[in-house]
Amino acid sequence: MIRQTLEDFDIRQIAESGQCFRLRPVPKSETASEPNANDTYSLTAWGEYLEISQEGTVVSFSCTEEELESRWKSYFDLETDYGSFKQAIDPEDFYLQEAARIGGGIRILRQELWETIVTFIISQQNNIPRIRKCVDALCREFGEERESFRKEAYRVFPAPEALAGTSEERLRELGLGYRAPYLVKTARMVCEGAVDLEALPGLDCEKAREELLKLCGVGVKVADCICLFALHHIEAFPVDTHIKAMLKRYPEGFPFERYQGFAGVLQQYAFYKETRQWQ
Repeated sequence: MIRQTLEDFDIRQIAESGQCFRLRPVPKSETASEPNANDTYSLTAWGEYLEISQEGTVVSFSCTEEELESRWKSYFDLETDYGSFKQAIDPEDFYLQEAARIGGGIRILRQELWETIVTFIISQQNNIPRIRKCVDALCREFGEERESFRKEAYRVFPAPEALAGTSEERLRELGLGYRAPYLVKTARMVCEGAVDLEALPGLDCEKAREELLKLCGVGVKVADCICLFALHHIEAFPVDTHIKAMLKRYPEGFPFERYQGFAGVLQQYAFYKETRQWQ
């Protein structure tokens, strides 16, 4: 375990923020003999398995120092000063001030691009438990099996080729419903080079959005989610029903100019606050 003292970091808030669907609590029985067992989360990302536990500002990662430096510091955006984003919020904007207080431990993850495309196509008109169920089904069916540091099997996210080679019918059997043809067609487009995923990280937000909109099942909101949660364009500002409700609080328009370059961080604070009201 590698321990870090981190400000503006809350693994529970990150797990509940709707960014990532393979970050979830570890059942207490599995960590009962370990410290901080009540606050342990598992993550499968970039083909690797990680456990994260937190007590106050002390966060423990089940990896080596080298792995933390090479993969997870970037993934969790640990080198960005999120306190500066909070300090930039208008002191007279009581809504955003409260949102930052409630969800101020959220960080914008740097997720794998292909996985983010698929999971946010699945996310449309869906809820988080069902999205996770669909993602788990895809991984069980098509993902490569590997072994964690606990000597337990886990599945990595399936490659585009795996989904391109299956049928819409099989995906429907796995619970993907009307999204099944979107996933098969998008996987085939990626495999055929209609959209070059390797080129997307080098594009600015607007151009990346344009490319993503070529994919089947990707609209503006999903494209913005991919830009924010995979390509780390933290200026991207996805608008769903929760954010639409938030924007109504700004009859003269949300002050995007004031928050130019990091509006997506504030979107996450607002989304977290809005969704907490329904739980």
